[in-house]
Amino acid sequence: MTTTPEANRTALDADVIVVGGGNAAFTAAHAAAIRGRKVLLLEKAPRDQFGGNSYYTAGATRIAHDGLEDLQDFIEFDERHPLSEVPPYSAADYAADIKKVTEGRNDEDMTAVLVEEAAPGLRWLNSLGLKYRLMYERQAYAREDGTYLFWGGLHVGNVGGGEGLMHDHLAVAGKLGTEVRFGQDVHGLIVDGGRVVGVKVRVDGLERELRAESVILAAGGFESSAEWRREHLGEGWQHAKVRGTPFNNGEMIAAGLEIGAAKGGDWNTCHSVQWDANTAHNESNRELTNRLTRQSYPLGIIVNNRGERFLDEGADFRNLTYAKYGKVILQQPDSIAYQVFDASLRPMLRSEEYEMPGISEVVADSIEELAGKIGVDAASLSRTVAEYNAAIDTSIPYDPNVLDGRAAKVSPPKSNWAAPLETGPFYAYPVTCGITFTFGGLKGTINGEVLNENGEVIDGLFACGEMLGGLFSTNYPGGSGLAAGVVFGRRAGNLA
Repeated sequence: MTTTPEANRTALDADVIVVGGGNAAFTAAHAAAIRGRKVLLLEKAPRDQFGGNSYYTAGATRIAHDGLEDLQDFIEFDERHPLSEVPPYSAADYAADIKKVTEGRNDEDMTAVLVEEAAPGLRWLNSLGLKYRLMYERQAYAREDGTYLFWGGLHVGNVGGGEGLMHDHLAVAGKLGTEVRFGQDVHGLIVDGGRVVGVKVRVDGLERELRAESVILAAGGFESSAEWRREHLGEGWQHAKVRGTPFNNGEMIAAGLEIGAAKGGDWNTCHSVQWDANTAHNESNRELTNRLTRQSYPLGIIVNNRGERFLDEGADFRNLTYAKYGKVILQQPDSIAYQVFDASLRPMLRSEEYEMPGISEVVADSIEELAGKIGVDAASLSRTVAEYNAAIDTSIPYDPNVLDGRAAKVSPPKSNWAAPLETGPFYAYPVTCGITFTFGGLKGTINGEVLNENGEVIDGLFACGEMLGGLFSTNYPGGSGLAAGVVFGRRAGNLA
């Protein structure tokens, strides 16, 4: 008896299986479901830990736009809008920022798609039920006249941050009829006649196979595996703190490689930030999530435990430097450093990060006393601060909203936003390296079709999100990770 196509379809568990549970996975699922596909999304985490790395973000998403008027059709109204200046951020600016921070190692075709489709992608998600707003607390400083100037090209984020993003995604999936299963340990791919036709999954210790016409891999990188970090990023990376989900251990990358997929992207670098060094439970913290980052560092100075500066805190806007400085912290003695501010700067620090419960904050009336409290040689720290203060070009106005060129001409220099540390009390915040995600994954097309070592498409297999290598290397522009999840997740879902 021959099997009709209709009968064969009913034998499938779904038309499309999506492996993963973050922003890219759900975006792919929505795109496929809207096309009328029966979608099954398999999330490794239990229900109370769902959301992948996306849950742990601030929800910031980088898009090209023509200014505030261009954004008002899909962002939530805020009474501060009439007082706000949101400079246009073109697709050319976006592409240039990616090329600059990755030192030209980005895939140009993927970049072109990202910068053109990120904004339409957010509008599409907004039409489905996701909510967006301007990120005043993260991307603008209030000016003396009560107005706001947004900076750095990153202006839009989700209402409720990463938590709001993922709960919105889950609600949309429910409306679209997507079946979401939690606690699904997918560990392998099923291949038949050269085509991926399903996945191998463990549930409550039992092995089973699930079949589909297409499989979309959106299960993240390998940052939660200390073994993989040490192997691919290098010695010392096993000690980095995992900012996000503990479930991204590279298992699905390995599954792709096992069936012949090619590696894509830069396997030797990653997104890593300055992370609270001493707060209890400073890994995969679902309550504090992104609040454990310390991202007001461009306003002050950073010293190691020898009391020495070792990087240019004001090299560029925070959005373009923060994802590479975690690595530099990891390379310092004992993998620790201290952000230092004085009383005049303290009110400018991000309240969500520097006033969080249980923060590692050290306060003292003098630099010498501060040094003693953080275990740094007082003479060394005092000398560093004195040399820094004396080297500031105070003839240039201080303006944290722009690249003000107010430099401290010391070694290393501070290229912008140099303000003397001279008014007590003084503040120190211990930071270490927090790893966000790895830049290496599977090689794919601009539609997320996974390629083998010969550059040929593996039928039935797609990748998106952090699993799709090629966009980033060494560094990345803030907010472009969630944007890439939207763009390439949507593209994969449109084809699967």
